[in-house]
Amino acid sequence: MFSRLEQIVLETFDQTIGLDLEHLTVDGCCVKAPCGGENTGPNPTDRGTSGQKRSVLADGHGLPLGVVLAGANRHDSRLLEPSLECLSRFEFFLPETIQVDLDAGYDSHVTRALLAEKGCQWKISPKGTYIEINHTRRWKVERTNSWHTRGFRLLQVVLDRRDQVQQAWTCLANAIIVLRRLLAESWIRFRWATRPVKRYQW
Repeated sequence: MFSRLEQIVLETFDQTIGLDLEHLTVDGCCVKAPCGGENTGPNPTDRGTSGQKRSVLADGHGLPLGVVLAGANRHDSRLLEPSLECLSRFEFFLPETIQVDLDAGYDSHVTRALLAEKGCQWKISPKGTYIEINHTRRWKVERTNSWHTRGFRLLQVVLDRRDQVQQAWTCLANAIIVLRRLLAESWIRFRWATRPVKRYQW
């Protein structure tokens, strides 16, 4: 049900405002999972405590198109392919050229071969080189990760052990994020009888 809700909201945004599918970003985010369960594993950056990694696929606006859940010990690059496959869940018309922006954790020949196989262009931050994030498109997916962890307590610390429940909360959070952006953009672009006078009333 939550997956269907997420799909309806994304399709509505695409028809009303338009998703930016020419510029995609993928990034991973680790959170605590003290109860363990499915899609969890030892977090190498947090003394090996139980954690979960969310690999988020975002469009050019930073809207979440799909999330892949895995253990915190899984490398980001191994989750790139299933993250990109989230596009197949939606009946969108994909553009001819798609550019995927990635951080230095994806800088490898395997990643480039995968993107070439899928017909995507790429912009990957090279390892050992510091590039300010505001000079790239990756800040948008970082903002999406922040929306997940700061806006939804059940995603900040994972307490559910079952994959089905974890996926449900993630889909619901994505639907709320996209719906909020849809209302905000519609307030600027359109007029209707019950339109609030002030934007902050959303």
